[in-house]
Amino acid sequence: MPSQGNGGRKPWGQGPSGDPSPNLEELLRRGQDRFKQAIPGGSGMPSLFVFLVVVVLAAIVAFYAFTFRVNPDEIGIVLYLGKPDRQEPPGLHFRLPYPVEEVYLPKVTRQNIIEIGMRSGEPARSVHEVLPESLILTGDENIVDIHFVVFWRIKDAQKYLFNIQSPEVTVKDVAESAMRDVVGQSNIQPLLTGARQQTEQAVQKLMLETIERVLGGADKIIIDSKGGQGVVPYLPLDQLQRRKEEGK
Repeated sequence: MPSQGNGGRKPWGQGPSGDPSPNLEELLRRGQDRFKQAIPGGSGMPSLFVFLVVVVLAAIVAFYAFTFRVNPDEIGIVLYLGKPDRQEPPGLHFRLPYPVEEVYLPKVTRQNIIEIGMRSGEPARSVHEVLPESLILTGDENIVDIHFVVFWRIKDAQKYLFNIQSPEVTVKDVAESAMRDVVGQSNIQPLLTGARQQTEQAVQKLMLETIERVLGGADKIIIDSKGGQGVVPYLPLDQLQRRKEEGK
């Protein structure tokens, strides 16, 4: 029997068979048609537009592949086929693409800081002592606890990059060795009183001589033993004297 009382509508709320509601596929199709009509040239993007996009992308790739920028605190070291070829000052420069040419940018004007005998941490002014670095035997067989800081800058960028695998570690080792050498030839009492500046100058001179051989030198090496607080006896002097007598 024909259904009654539904006004000629189909089950599940569908409209009359003569006036169906638009479905999702129909809406998408209409949107695509309108988009194609809005683009000049009909169904495809114009060949000129595609060409311009390709040209712009190629220009961007070529810019980064054939140029490099050196910042004001840097110097550009250019390697040609793996060998140092030239140095470039700050600014924009031309290069051949990698791997034909490779560029290194060491920061030659930055002041590097190396702490020996302690490490600064957070919060500010907190210091962690490193005894294996700070305890040094003096010439009169006493032990002093020395904290000092080395400030230095790169002098020869090419030697800094390629002569030694870890330049920072080398500078630290040279500074620690120089301090042990100088302190090992001094008595404890002058180190605790007026010989601090002379000790720093002697360490600085010895460091410059050593670093000149391995790194081609370093600019402005400064030794700072923490404002007079960096050289103290590891134990009170009477205990040090007692230990020395017990060891004899």
